[in-house]
Amino acid sequence: MQIGLIRYLIDKLYNANILDKDEIVYILKNIKDENKEILFDYAVKTCERYYKRKVYLRGLIEFSNICMRNCLYCGIRAENSNAERYRLSKDEILECCKEGYSLGYRTFVLQSGEDMWFDAEKISDIIKSIKALYPDVAVTLSIGERTYDEYKIMFDAGADRFLLRHETASEELYGKLHPGASFINRKNCLYILKEIGYQVGAGFMIGLPGQTEEHLADDLIFLKELYPHMIGIGPFIPHSETPLCNEKGGTVEDTLVVLAMARLMVPDALIPATTAIGTLKKNGRELALNAGANVVMPNLTPVNQRAKYDLYENKICIGDEPAHCRVCIENRIRAAGFEPDLGRGDNVNFLKD
Repeated sequence: MQIGLIRYLIDKLYNANILDKDEIVYILKNIKDENKEILFDYAVKTCERYYKRKVYLRGLIEFSNICMRNCLYCGIRAENSNAERYRLSKDEILECCKEGYSLGYRTFVLQSGEDMWFDAEKISDIIKSIKALYPDVAVTLSIGERTYDEYKIMFDAGADRFLLRHETASEELYGKLHPGASFINRKNCLYILKEIGYQVGAGFMIGLPGQTEEHLADDLIFLKELYPHMIGIGPFIPHSETPLCNEKGGTVEDTLVVLAMARLMVPDALIPATTAIGTLKKNGRELALNAGANVVMPNLTPVNQRAKYDLYENKICIGDEPAHCRVCIENRIRAAGFEPDLGRGDNVNFLKD
């Protein structure tokens, strides 16, 4: 009877793209391997409906590991005095883009800690320079919380997308993990970004200390309400230089289940197979593709700086040159049964919004 109910709920989610909180919690608490395979199959079929078998490659540039925040799980938190800090110059960022463009990438993801030295004017200058050189590329920002005016300035400069994980839809859990940060402001930023016209990405980690199935259900329901264009979901990996260093991390298995459910809740989303899931398991990214993910973000950050952007430890591909990275990941995508695509890879319904 239990297996029958879970199958019924998975079928309902596949067909209706929605469940209530109790139904989501029931799946998360009771799903077994045989029904996981059904869930993953439905997630891949749903992704194919919008994107066929394409997996979009984005060139990731981690341009600063300086951060004003003190999130308890993050290796580049402000109070980690052992972190070796860096900022890339504008010229260094443009050099990363030059190399990425020559390799075929048509989306660049500019990611950093919440480094306020890079104000809206500096970021806008970088965006305009990238767009002047490469007018056919999309620029994605992942730089944290800013004001409406700052987001608007950067959008008007040519930024196309913005990634801002909401981290958790629970105000209580958010407060415990993010000292000095505002849960309300975090969520408001996502709605502001959407209002301005960005393609918006939200998301969260799996396995955070204190996180329950009820919290994860709230996260999935929040995604349904926000309906972002992109969703980032990955496992929590403890870092030795953080207050959560001795906590148990998230698992690949749990991450895949939530990722697949997110695919069914927001069927046209662009969802990355994260480096974190590949760090926990050698074939983690391939498993994520076979659970509904359809984006991979190879790293274009200069190799001599890459290890310093250590949100978590033992990250894969730290020493790989960008050209090697692209060939390697393309081969792995094909071997998993999918088709690499280096184009802009916009959300299929974005222009219809």
